[in-house]
Amino acid sequence: MLTPQPDWYKDAIIYEVGVRCFYDSNADGQGDIPGLIEKLDYIHSLGVTCIWLLPFYQSPLRDGGYDISDYRSLHPDFGTIEDFKRLVHEAHERGIRIMTELVLNHTSDQHPWFQAARKDRNSPYRDYYVWSDTDDKYSQARIIFIDTERSNWTWDHEAGQYYWHRFFSHQPDLNYDNPKVQQEILDIVAYWLDMGVDGLRLDAVPYLFEREGTNCENLPETHQFLKKLRKFVDERWEARALLAEANQWPEDVVAYFGDGDGDECHMAYHFPLMPRLYIALRREEAKPIVEIMQRTPQPPKNGQWCLFLRNHDELTLEMVTDEERDYLYEEYAKDPRMRLNLGIRRRLAPLLDNSRRRIELMNSLLFSLPGTPIIYYGDEIGMGDNIYLGDRDGVRTPMQWSGDRNAGFSRADPQRLYLPPIRDPVYSYEGINVEAQERLPTSLLSWMKRIIFVRKSYPVFGRGSIKFLDPNNRSVLAFIREDEHTKMLVACNLSRFPQPAQLDLREYKGYRPFEVFGRVPFPLIGELPYLLTFGPHDFYWFELQPDPDAAA
Repeated sequence: MLTPQPDWYKDAIIYEVGVRCFYDSNADGQGDIPGLIEKLDYIHSLGVTCIWLLPFYQSPLRDGGYDISDYRSLHPDFGTIEDFKRLVHEAHERGIRIMTELVLNHTSDQHPWFQAARKDRNSPYRDYYVWSDTDDKYSQARIIFIDTERSNWTWDHEAGQYYWHRFFSHQPDLNYDNPKVQQEILDIVAYWLDMGVDGLRLDAVPYLFEREGTNCENLPETHQFLKKLRKFVDERWEARALLAEANQWPEDVVAYFGDGDGDECHMAYHFPLMPRLYIALRREEAKPIVEIMQRTPQPPKNGQWCLFLRNHDELTLEMVTDEERDYLYEEYAKDPRMRLNLGIRRRLAPLLDNSRRRIELMNSLLFSLPGTPIIYYGDEIGMGDNIYLGDRDGVRTPMQWSGDRNAGFSRADPQRLYLPPIRDPVYSYEGINVEAQERLPTSLLSWMKRIIFVRKSYPVFGRGSIKFLDPNNRSVLAFIREDEHTKMLVACNLSRFPQPAQLDLREYKGYRPFEVFGRVPFPLIGELPYLLTFGPHDFYWFELQPDPDAAA
């Protein structure tokens, strides 16, 4: 059962799931809510405490469900409202919270609001969207989907005007200058939170308002609406969380927490950190990670960063320099089919050349740097991708449950599946699947369960401060995580070769490091530099404990 805790998100382990991708309960080739319920025990066995569900609403599914045509009903392929209520209940029974998507920037062009708006200029829904007689307004706003869109305006023949969209042209932006739109969104929030949903991911939140002479991002009006939304949520429900998807620099994103102790979003993604983890790994130097973390403002008391290695979108490279982007393309996406917009559409294991050491190292950083970690479904078993599928579908293939037909995902005929499962020689579902890895105590899945268990045993990772150390080796990243109860030393080797490092730990003289995975005591810390040696892509997590003999 869930324990009431207002700031539960600070200790959470979040698992990102696409309902369509996870498990098919009725053999129609599509994953569904009843199928997800069947697999809740598996998610619980991972140690996950919160499931983030990708959109499951009524939709034409031209953008993975982010093109919503009805916010209050489920796509019929995925189940019914009653199925969803049962999912929330069953998850809560296992101590797992549910976070859903609130796609608040835009709708599908098939939404009844837009259909009514385009038919009649005098319709009350006309002002639900942003219209213009010309396509030259807001010219300073960048185009986000540069591979498919040439403008943020699209001409609508039926309406006789251009409509504004920051993403695909079939996703018209809502007009937040209209108070009725704001109230519609609040009503939708109430609908889902009344159903027991614990958190909402606010999709594309920087783009809600448009103002001439600006880039139409991070505008003050957006923050005013978020304060209104947060107040609405806090006054009516307990222990609910809002997560901001704001792909911006840390100093801009921190504003989405709000003022004081935090009066906007509870959590925000740390987008700029993610590509720099990959840069640091390839360059074999800690500097890119240290620099971006030192540039990152401290969130307010009730705020929390969210960290991830991969997700359902491309590995976005918007928050890097042109030189860094070229480097990442060259190192991680040599085949042009691996690239999409300003990003790389690959899963974690293929990005890391299926290296078990690198996968473990990157996950150790995900779980030890400040913030709440998010795991993308399938990455816990090292699933591969399919770069020959269109758009982002290559990283949204069926979950690989077993070596049986259709990877154990569905009993449907293979040609009915929404996407084919992975069949290449390295990542084929016959070899990479949950059933096989659950049998092996040395599998990646078993290792992931272990590191999640350890992470949950030390709340300091979600709540403590961070202080970077300065080893005498540029390939070694070392830092202290600390709160009033615990001191942790994390050190890792970003190099593919063995490395030594000397750490200045005089501040902790008289403490003894205990390696937390095996509870192995290491030599006492004294006045001299503390020597550690690392294998290739190796890491340590130490708990620093006062040594009674040293004190005596």
